[in-house]
Amino acid sequence: MSYFESIPKIRYEGPGSKNPLAFKFYDPDRVILGKPMREHLPFSMAWWHNLGAAGTDMFGRDTADKSFGAKPGTMEHARAKVDAGFEFMEKLGIEYFCFHDVDLVPEADTIAETNARLDEISDYILEKMKQTGIKCLWGTANLFSNPRYMNGAGTSNSADVFAFAAAQVKKALDITVKLGGRGYVFWGGREGYENLLNTDMKLELDNIARLMKMAVEYGRKIGFEGDFLIEPKPKEPMKHQYDFDTATAIGFLRQYGLDKDFKINIEANHATLAGHTFRHELRVAAINGMLGSIDANQGDLLLGWDTDEFPFDVYETTMCMYEVLKAGGLRGGLNFDAKNRRSSNTVEDMFYGFILGMDSFALGLIKAAAIIEDGRIDKFVEERYSSYKTGIGAKIVSGEATLEELAEYAEKLGKPEDPGSGRIEYLESIVNSILFG
Repeated sequence: MSYFESIPKIRYEGPGSKNPLAFKFYDPDRVILGKPMREHLPFSMAWWHNLGAAGTDMFGRDTADKSFGAKPGTMEHARAKVDAGFEFMEKLGIEYFCFHDVDLVPEADTIAETNARLDEISDYILEKMKQTGIKCLWGTANLFSNPRYMNGAGTSNSADVFAFAAAQVKKALDITVKLGGRGYVFWGGREGYENLLNTDMKLELDNIARLMKMAVEYGRKIGFEGDFLIEPKPKEPMKHQYDFDTATAIGFLRQYGLDKDFKINIEANHATLAGHTFRHELRVAAINGMLGSIDANQGDLLLGWDTDEFPFDVYETTMCMYEVLKAGGLRGGLNFDAKNRRSSNTVEDMFYGFILGMDSFALGLIKAAAIIEDGRIDKFVEERYSSYKTGIGAKIVSGEATLEELAEYAEKLGKPEDPGSGRIEYLESIVNSILFG
């Protein structure tokens, strides 16, 4: 059965094409900086949004039909989503998918029954993977939706809830390994607090670290060789979430000795909610050797919540890919943690969203490579910090200089020269000339 019979296989037709069901910039075989586009851009479908998000919001019911011909909440529906998802990915040439445990199957009354359902559906997914060559980017457990997690999962005040969360993580890891996933993600959806008056912060932080350590130990024992990932987010749904931003997450990982096994999964919309740019978060992860994977979306800066829009801002995708290229590429992939707007509720809209996102990142890749090949920005930055290449600067960088030596040097110097213009406007004009020239 075809769920998208009216949709052809989406192919590259070039920038001049007016066909809405064609790529204008994503040419998977085009070589950029020595690698084909598909290797620079390992795109992934988010099971939860693409196959589950039906347009519900705080003020209204579903606007899109995501039943795929079956009754939601049944295993028939779970299998139909598998069929629809793989057909969708094949038509777009997407090579990866990501999932939460409860995206795949409806939760049962007992965890044993839920696990049996997960075994059944993962067997079916594995068959589809073998038939199509599509792979699993990462898996995770949903530790935030069910009411039992209203006070957190790994940070819950209830030891019983903590144990239940651990059981979910164990099974999600089992399924991720079974499907050959490249990573396993922790998103602390409710790992935080609403009011410090009722919160033992130290115990909560210690406990979530304990859960992560258990996951690492178990994952390595069953043969998981990929990265564990933390996905930062500052707020929403909790008032304050412990994985606030990339720097906070890295500090947490190092504090608890988890930094050798974990990397960062950075979401663009979460970066802006933390008051940072997307590229800031990417740069912080990269310089710390912690850049893992990306949730590719964007937010609306006029709205103070997580909107998960498909990315269309080419300036942002260019700056993202510039950071990724300068960091040597991604260990993970580019997962479209994005959903159609509530009023974009047709089958065609599902494809338009992915075409938009894939083209935006492809164009961003092309332009980022052009900025690097142009060389003017790299040359300027190198020259700006050239004082650290020789003399006293070289001694500072090498760690040989002492405070006393620097004080003596400054005294002899008398007065340092002006450090020079940052040429911000000049550099921004270079970017614009490459983007639009």
